[in-house]
Amino acid sequence: MIIFENIALRRGAQQLFANASVTLQPGQNVALIGANGAGKSSLFALLLGELQADQGEIRGLGGMRLAHMAQETEIVSLSATDYVIAGDEGVWSTLQSIEDSESGGDYETAANLHQRLEELDGYSASRRAQQLLVGLGFPVEKLDAPMQSFSGGWRIRLNLARALMTPSDVLLLDEPTNHLDLDATLWLQSWLQAYSGTLLMISHDRDFIDATCERVLKIENQQLVPYRGGYSDYERQRAEQLTQQQAAHEKQQRRIAEIEDFVRRFRAKATKAKQAQSRLKELERMQQVAPAHIDSPFRFQFPAPGKTSDPLLTLDHAKIGYGNTSILKDVSLSLCPGDRIGLLGKNGAGKSTLLKSITGSLPLIAGDRVCGSYLRIGYFDQQQLEVLDLDASPQLHLQRLTPAAREQEILDFLGGFNFRGDQATSCIRPFSGGEKARLALAMVVWQDPNLLILDEPTNHLDLEMRHALEVALQGYTGAILLVSHDRHLLRNVTEELLLVDEGRVNEYADDISSYERWILSSTSSTGETTPADPMIDEPSVPSVSRKDARQQAAELRARLRPIQQQIKETEHALTAAQTRMEAIQAQLADGDIYSEQRKAELADLLQKEGQTKQETEHLEQQWLEHQEALEAAERSL
Repeated sequence: MIIFENIALRRGAQQLFANASVTLQPGQNVALIGANGAGKSSLFALLLGELQADQGEIRGLGGMRLAHMAQETEIVSLSATDYVIAGDEGVWSTLQSIEDSESGGDYETAANLHQRLEELDGYSASRRAQQLLVGLGFPVEKLDAPMQSFSGGWRIRLNLARALMTPSDVLLLDEPTNHLDLDATLWLQSWLQAYSGTLLMISHDRDFIDATCERVLKIENQQLVPYRGGYSDYERQRAEQLTQQQAAHEKQQRRIAEIEDFVRRFRAKATKAKQAQSRLKELERMQQVAPAHIDSPFRFQFPAPGKTSDPLLTLDHAKIGYGNTSILKDVSLSLCPGDRIGLLGKNGAGKSTLLKSITGSLPLIAGDRVCGSYLRIGYFDQQQLEVLDLDASPQLHLQRLTPAAREQEILDFLGGFNFRGDQATSCIRPFSGGEKARLALAMVVWQDPNLLILDEPTNHLDLEMRHALEVALQGYTGAILLVSHDRHLLRNVTEELLLVDEGRVNEYADDISSYERWILSSTSSTGETTPADPMIDEPSVPSVSRKDARQQAAELRARLRPIQQQIKETEHALTAAQTRMEAIQAQLADGDIYSEQRKAELADLLQKEGQTKQETEHLEQQWLEHQEALEAAERSL
């Protein structure tokens, strides 16, 4: 076990830990959470020996093998596969020694080294490294590509694969899903569930924590506070604690008020002076119970879209790709106000390509793209972080978008994204990745779109900001098209799913959980992305052929599609009826309508109100019947 005993650590002027103690049991999977700057990365540095505690000690690390996911990639003249194999130092050094011995003609030494390589299971190293790479989304044709050919995000994946390759008793992972899409996230989830050592992981993906971790360790008030279970369990326990804490705080405040009132009334009286002094000492000894501060530092919302079109945008028999290379074909898609669509698909299936074609930044190879008269697209993707002006402030970024906007209006808006004071008016060069992502997102919100297209918007965002984004998207009345590996966000924001697979875009009639099972079963059946590690048994996942899974999904979609279409049509008709009712009631709220001169107009409005009310009730009943039919159909499958 690993024991943190009375740890104190200060970085500069900030005290990160003060007499912090906790024990990690062998084989536990632990999620490390806490506010930005609370000390999560510093705790990792303590474990790795890169920092020394100002006080206290960490016991139990003697003889343990630690593996960690580096955030910076050392560019070396190795292929992707060799870079990952090098994570196993014993295997890599033995391979290098064999090469040196054989090239020098020392075959006796080489023979001994080959025996050593067999003991280390080194002959399977290349296969295991490539399984890790494919599982994390690397195309097979890129496995032997030189490291220099990969971009920053892919190099982070290389570091993750290398950490998983390293034989370890303790594995430290810092935001491992940040640069992964959903299928790679699910593969990693399966791999970590089978890991036999002690896992300590920093993550802002609550579903990923729930699936992989049995304990949460939170850094709060300079302490290490353990919670049982995953992130959802932590939230429940934390809510209970806050309720109790608030009650204790209120009780204490009442007692303080009683003491102060007694002292004020009787301090000057000789007969009561001793009792007053006693109560003052009680007040001095009293440990203050803090009020339950649970408010997020982030608070923003999307403005209600003004003028809009229906549909907002349509793709008709579109062929999508680059140059003459087609990636998606015969794509027909109509985006309407109020649509909330999640886009699913494996790595490389064409999700981002589809989004670029919808925004118009990538021309169609064939087919039509038709925009509504009032279409306003808000588009977020990770490339936007790279084009931010590092020498401009958040305020200036927004001012450039809307030169006529008042300074205070911009600053108030930025405050909702936790850019306050100097941070709102200073250049963004020193900003972290999370802060830049927040700014890019703020710029999208600021432009008042009626169609939001979000490509992995939660990368680099912490749990509090993800929650704020989820709440804001739930209240947004425009259309949403979302790609995300954050399953919690997908479940709570979208109402319809589309699947991008094998060059087609089709409705996906099932839910996120079913998609997870499909991904895991299909990757298992190919044999390409099964987790492999010399220290653990490979996790068993039921094998289902991709063809069968695809046929089952197609049959399911075909049977449910007519009912889903009826539900969608009813919802549109219901929205239109409710809009008409609001207009009628607005006219009836005008006092002049009740004058004698407008008697006929009033009668007409009242008749329309009654008819619209009946129509609304009929549509609501229809909608309920369709929903019941859908649920019955799903149960029968």
